[in-house]
Amino acid sequence: MKEEDVDWLIYHIIAQKGEVTADDLADVSGLDAAAVTTSLDRLDRYFLIDRTSGKIRILSVGEALIKCQAKNDGTLPYIIENGVIKARKSGYDRK
Repeated sequence: MKEEDVDWLIYHIIAQKGEVTADDLADVSGLDAAAVTTSLDRLDRYFLIDRTSGKIRILSVGEALIKCQAKNDGTLPYIIENGVIKARKSGYDRK
C-alpha cells in the first residue's frame, strides 16, 4: 500500500472515531504498529492531527493554521509545544 493510501486510511479512521490511540488504529486498520506510527508522524508533520497524552484527534482547519503559523513564523511572540501555548523566548525577530 502506498504511503498516501495508508495516511488516507488512518486519517479517516481518526475522523470516524473522534479520538483514538495508536493501538486502536492498528486494530481497526489491520496495519502493524510501525506503519501506523510512521503515518501518524506524517499526518502530524502536515498539521492534520494532534497527539496529546496518547490520544490522537483531527485538528480543525483553524487549529491547523495556527499550529503551522506558530511553528514557521519566527515573528510571533508565542509557540505551541505539546498542545500548550508558551511565550517565545526573548530575542525573537519582530519584523
